[in-house]
Amino acid sequence: MNEPLAERVRPKTLDEYVSQHHLIGKNGSLTHQIKKGIIPSLILWGPPGTGKTTLANIIANESNRPFYTLSAINSGVKDIREVIDKAKQSGGLFTTKNPILFIDEIHRFSKSQQDSLLAAVEKGWVTLIGATTENPSFEVIPALLSRCQVYVLNSFNKEDLETLLDRAIQQDDYLKSKKIELKETEALLRLSGGDGRKLLNIFELLITSEAQDDIVITDELVLNKIQKNTVLYDKTGEQHYDIISAFIKSIRGSDPNGAVYWLARMIEGGEDVKFIARRMLISASEDIGIANPTALVIANNTFQAVTTIGYPEARIILSQCAIYLATSAKSNASYMAINMAQQTVKQTGDLSVPLNLRNAPTKLMKDLGYGKDYKYAHNYDNNFTDEEFLPKEIIGTSFYKPGNNQRENVIKDFLSKRWKDKYEL
Repeated sequence: MNEPLAERVRPKTLDEYVSQHHLIGKNGSLTHQIKKGIIPSLILWGPPGTGKTTLANIIANESNRPFYTLSAINSGVKDIREVIDKAKQSGGLFTTKNPILFIDEIHRFSKSQQDSLLAAVEKGWVTLIGATTENPSFEVIPALLSRCQVYVLNSFNKEDLETLLDRAIQQDDYLKSKKIELKETEALLRLSGGDGRKLLNIFELLITSEAQDDIVITDELVLNKIQKNTVLYDKTGEQHYDIISAFIKSIRGSDPNGAVYWLARMIEGGEDVKFIARRMLISASEDIGIANPTALVIANNTFQAVTTIGYPEARIILSQCAIYLATSAKSNASYMAINMAQQTVKQTGDLSVPLNLRNAPTKLMKDLGYGKDYKYAHNYDNNFTDEEFLPKEIIGTSFYKPGNNQRENVIKDFLSKRWKDKYEL
């Protein structure tokens, strides 16, 4: 019983795999590709303990391909090249199925390490499967990301977690030697935070701590045995998401005390400084926006500074930025404007660009009327002319509605003087 329970009961086939029905269910986006063995290079993005490694193993088994694995924590460029060389040789002359190279925590690879994968992926020497808990848009270089499909895995829901527990009790030899009754599971599920591996680890710790073979699982038993041993802040589990949510909502609610408290919780828990700074960068635009454009500049400078400096000094910069954002004027007008504009695009499709707004770099385009009657704003008083800039089908639609704050009241006055009653402001 040296292997952890999560490893002992790890699913080996698609039929045994729990959750992620949007990927591997009957009509899942990966199901048919796996069945046919046509696997693209891909990135599996999701919270810890949601089956990324398991799915990679199953894909390799189902497609009957050689499988190589690296961990970004302890692998360098040399290790990558060695594995790629082995993979190229294992492909052989008599198979069209290239080997799979699985890289766990690919977001931890540096740019040079990720660069070393490009040729192998592009030339088809390997099919890359990367697993990450971080947003690939930020952590995977664009050249590699463009060669991979990104699939999102979700945290396990209550039914998924209960299925994992039931299967473990039925399949694992050690657990089968006990008489286990799952009378209550709420505490177990809550402590797991939707992380299947964490759930099984907690469950195994609970069972091994009981001397008797007859064990009735209750919420009281779980809390008495486990909660006192649970860390204050789990930066890969439920609190990771709950506390960052409380932090951002404190900023949005203009409470610097709340913001600094939740920031301290994350700092004491060893949270990644880039993660905290990135969320403040988003908040500066989503929650403050045009009400104080300087907030975005400060948040961006904070991101750059803490990335360079790191802990412990980064805590001061993070605190300064959090307090500045919390005490700033707020507006979500830009956020709402792009949401509405995107929804309009989805509803109306690809509307034609009005001829007067089109570029006319060639004589043919000019002859076709491209750019005709366009009014160059700088040729008019106050650098403004009453031009129409929307497709005719949506003329009069107002996406941006200025918020009620000092700066946007100025913008509201600016727009109303120029556009008069054209837009509802």
